[in-house]
Amino acid sequence: MPFMEVSVSDCGKIACNRNQHSERHPVSDFPPPANAAQRLVMQIAALATTARLSAAIMHHLDRFIMRRTHQRTSATSILTGLPLIWLTTVGAQSGKSRTVPLLAINDGNALILIASNWGQQQHPSWYYNLRAHPQVQVQRGSGFSISYTTREVADTEYDRCWALAVSRYPGYTAYRRRTTRHIPIFRLEQSA
Repeated sequence: MPFMEVSVSDCGKIACNRNQHSERHPVSDFPPPANAAQRLVMQIAALATTARLSAAIMHHLDRFIMRRTHQRTSATSILTGLPLIWLTTVGAQSGKSRTVPLLAINDGNALILIASNWGQQQHPSWYYNLRAHPQVQVQRGSGFSISYTTREVADTEYDRCWALAVSRYPGYTAYRRRTTRHIPIFRLEQSA
């Protein structure tokens, strides 16, 4: 599989150099921009009723499709054009390994995770896992796993990451309007 280096500018545009090779970011992890139908699905997904339904079923559909396609795609990717990762954490209370499919926003060699939980009033369970155990594994479409260290961002870094995330998936804006809680953002950087 060909590889490319990927960098994301502050405005969220992806710049690729196919002449350089990297084991960090396979080409298949960066789908082309969403088409018109996928942009429409993203708008519908941001609606309150759709978000509640999606919160209940999409992770099950994503798991099923990702397993059936050997992590090459997901239901979310098919419907919206957004790439997913498998995030493996250690349970905050159980201490057991927990894996969940999530949308990750690329920021250079780092990843950004938005703990929006579809605009619900409570944080997603993986939020507590990252707070308790910041060492995680990320598996992308290529099938290999990379170790990352997570940290919650704040202040100007939060604003920059939020703008980058909204440029990739505008539905985050609707999620923020629907909830009274602060939506945490995590930055994942590859472990040494």
